[in-house]
This record gives sequence, structure tokens and C-alpha cells, in this order.
Amino acid sequence: MKLLFFGATDYDRDSFNAELPDFPEVDITFTKTNLTWRTAILAKGYDAVCAFVNANINAMAVEILAGLGVKHILMRCAGFDAVDHAMAKTLGLTVTNVPAYSPEAIAEHAMAIGQTANRRIHKGYIRVRENDFSLDGLVGETLVGKTAGIIGTGRIGAALCKICKGYGMKVIGADLFPNQGLVDAGIVDEYVEIFEDENGNKKVDYDSLYAQADFISLHAFLNKESYHMIGEESIAKMKDGVIFVNTGRGGLVDTMAIIHGVKSGKFGAVGLDVYEEENENVYRNRSGELVDSITARLCSFPNVVVTSHQAFFTKQALGEIARVTLTNAVAKERGIDYVERSVVC
Repeated sequence: MKLLFFGATDYDRDSFNAELPDFPEVDITFTKTNLTWRTAILAKGYDAVCAFVNANINAMAVEILAGLGVKHILMRCAGFDAVDHAMAKTLGLTVTNVPAYSPEAIAEHAMAIGQTANRRIHKGYIRVRENDFSLDGLVGETLVGKTAGIIGTGRIGAALCKICKGYGMKVIGADLFPNQGLVDAGIVDEYVEIFEDENGNKKVDYDSLYAQADFISLHAFLNKESYHMIGEESIAKMKDGVIFVNTGRGGLVDTMAIIHGVKSGKFGAVGLDVYEEENENVYRNRSGELVDSITARLCSFPNVVVTSHQAFFTKQALGEIARVTLTNAVAKERGIDYVERSVVC
């Protein structure tokens, strides 16, 4: 199998090359170029392509790949919204992802950036380096006894529930498919109710979570229903001074609504590993450039911490991503099953 690996970095090469001895039938060519409809032509002569969350594999890109004979799009990430999978399915391309490479890594990062913003650790660190040991403006909130609202309690959300419980917090879950095992284990104290709207569609009572939670973290899927689920209306229903964290998908949140919430004091702290306008910046060094105003505004607030989509970024997670991606690449040829829940279409 000839595999063209788009958007390759040094750490990608290291992690995948470490796993390649177990997959001798795969021949990888690495390119730093990202996969879009403009660059899809580079896949001529390849059986499969590998891309990351910051790719843009729209309908045109998929058509080009199919026309070149590519049969498999390997997403080396959990998210697959970068791919027009409806078009891929129509044209007979297999799309796979890595559904759960390291839920603990992402959950740990969610708490880390939430606490960094809450306790102003980033500001205090800079002050001390400049021999300023004052504490003005650095006061935060103690989490013990507070209520955590976790939106989406799959593997990542469940891992964060455990962390929050370890902090001594009450944990409320919000999920269309509640995990009763988390309740039975005492990890989630309760789930908010599920109800039917006027059309008979099941809905989650997020308003109840917003009203109770002192700490809110997003781990929901991004789709038409969840797009901008956090906006002006939902933020208005949250407690004043709430700590808000998003390590899920940027499109879940209206960034301007977050900015307004920070300016108004609605948010006590905000931690963002993803945001809707990140694509021009993520995984790039733009230190010599003028970064767009949205990013600059987010980074200007003393109670906001922004990281560059790095929640997954641990040695263990990189190794698991490589192993699962390569297993999915050879599954059909070896006559084995794809890794659990990794087939998108």
C-alpha cells in the first residue's frame, strides 16, 4: 500500500516510523503540505491518504482523490468533520478515524487550561520572571465543593468527570445517551433530563446544567444541531463567574459570544484549545506575522488561556494514533476488523 501522509511534522514521522516495522506492507511518503482540494492532486499514484483535523477535504477534494484512484482516507484524529464523508461514501472511498487515542490526555489538558485560566497561572508565571511578586489580579476560585457540568460523557468526558470528582466537585453530566455506569460508580452525581421537542425529537436539558455549573467543559460532537450550541443565549443562562473550557470542536462555540461574555464578567475564566477561527494559525509558527484580531483579542484577556489544539499531544497519544491509523490502513488487506468504531464510511 502506497500512503501519502499530508501535513507531516517531525513528531508525526517519529511516531509513525516507530510503528512501521509491524506494518511492512505500508510504504509511507511524508509531505508537509496540508490536504485541500488544491493539493489533492499530489496523491496521484497512491492508494490512500492520511490527514489531520486541520485538513479541508471537501467534496471537490474527495472527487479529485477518487479520480486519482485513492481508495482510503485515513484521518489520524478523532474528528472527521474535515471530510465530506457523504461524497466519499457516494464515490466508494473508505474513511476511518482514530476514535479514542487518548481520552485521558485530552481530559487532563481540559482541566489544566481551565485551572491555568482560573488561577491566572500564566500571568503569575510571567510576573515572577520579571521579578514582580505581587498578587493583584491573580485571585481565582477553589474548585472543591463546586459543580462541574460536563457536556458529552463519552470516553473523554468520562475521564474528565473522574478528574472533577477527584477535585471534590459535584459532577453533572449532559448527554443524549447517559452513561449509567458512571452514575453507578459515583463518578457522575446526576444527568440532566432528556425531553422531546414539539417534533418528537429527543433533546438534552442543557439549561439545567448551565444554571447549576460553576465549571463547564465541552466534549460534544460537532454537527448541525450542536453548531454554536454555546452562544449569547446559552451563555446568558450560565452562572456569573463560570469557568468555561472547550477542547472539543471550535464550531461548538460562537467566539464573539465568548468575547462578549469575558468582557461583561459572565466568565470568570476561559480555557480554549479550539476555537472556530483557528485554522489559519493551528500547527503553524506565525511569530513573525500579524495574527488575526479574533486570536489577538482572545489572548489579550488575563482570564483566558488559548492553546493550539494540543490537548491530544502526549507521547502515548501519538503512539496510539500511529498504531490505530496503520491498523486501519491494512485491515482490508489483512482480512481483519478495523479498529473499534473507527469506520466513518
